[in-house]
Amino acid sequence: MTKIDIISGFLGAGKTTLIKKLLSEGFKGEQVVLIENEFGEIGIDGGFLKEAGIEIREMNSGCICCSLVGDFGKSLHEVVDTYHPDRILIEPSGVGKLSDVIKAVQDVQDEIDAELNSFTTVVDVTKCKIYRKNFGEFFSNQIEYAGAVILSRTDKAKPEKIQESVALLRELNEKAPIITTPIEQLPGEKILEAMESSKSLEEELLAEVAHEAHEHHHDHDHEEHEHHHDHDHGEHEHHHDHDHEEHEHHHDHDHEEHEHHHDHDHEEHEHHHDHDHECGCGCGHHHHDHEGHHHADDVFTSWGKETIRTYTKEEIGNILKTLEEDGSYGNILRAKGMVAGADGEWIYFDMVPGEYEVRTGAPEYTGRICVIGAEIKEDKLAELFQVK
Repeated sequence: MTKIDIISGFLGAGKTTLIKKLLSEGFKGEQVVLIENEFGEIGIDGGFLKEAGIEIREMNSGCICCSLVGDFGKSLHEVVDTYHPDRILIEPSGVGKLSDVIKAVQDVQDEIDAELNSFTTVVDVTKCKIYRKNFGEFFSNQIEYAGAVILSRTDKAKPEKIQESVALLRELNEKAPIITTPIEQLPGEKILEAMESSKSLEEELLAEVAHEAHEHHHDHDHEEHEHHHDHDHGEHEHHHDHDHEEHEHHHDHDHEEHEHHHDHDHEEHEHHHDHDHECGCGCGHHHHDHEGHHHADDVFTSWGKETIRTYTKEEIGNILKTLEEDGSYGNILRAKGMVAGADGEWIYFDMVPGEYEVRTGAPEYTGRICVIGAEIKEDKLAELFQVK
């Protein structure tokens, strides 16, 4: 099955740089066909592509999203049948609507051995505001329909400009990953991972918490089962002893024996009933009610932020220590994130009640922070991490 990836963006946004990066790193070892439809220019250096073993099919008879829609299926058929590539990269006209390109692929993908894999828009961070104003719907459409947005020129822009552009993009698209780290600093695999819309940090963390809750409940059930089993065994021996005594004693004990058994059964019923609701350790926690019937995302809330802010390891350590010791932020269950370090390295952190870890790691596509807990105070968390 051939994967089809669409890379859109206005002229000069930085698509050429991205495609070169993906071809040399993200798609290494794959056979790729690049379908170009750049308006008035060839978007990538043909010499580079030939050296990389990339086939170029130029469609210069107009915009891919209008005049080529009827012919598009035939063109894709031909590419798939001729080259049987692992991947087809489509670089549509910079002035087209991404939604039309997506629809054009979706309309024909069932007829050929191919599937739409990703649709990404590249945006020049320095022109974001003016493009939205000047190109209106054409610009907005490319953002609204993007599975991921890559901001170019972030290595040259001021932090305030980047933050302004991210806020503008978020107005148009709430969920797509927005890559703010300069792509030169990211491995191609990491860019591809973001393009293919991996889970958000909140989703990952909620899934972890739900899994841990399930494991705890499973272990508790296992202990519960063993406890009942042992109790039943003791009960069996108790009855057996009574039967033995009954055999040796006179029949006038029958009535008393009947009462004893009746009382014991009543106690046994109460014990089993109570045990369903309270933990066997006698702590009084209602594990059965709390974890047996609630998913983690029903019980807990999450607060997440993307940020380009840089931190030091000491700052992050102090923040996590504060979250551990100060209950005014809420009942914090987990905190996790990856943020840019002030010294150029990336800082990864992970906190569970009672312990936390701060380490360095590979660059991420943007800084991400997530906190999960009950009754969390979002304003105070934003203030603590110094994010808006």
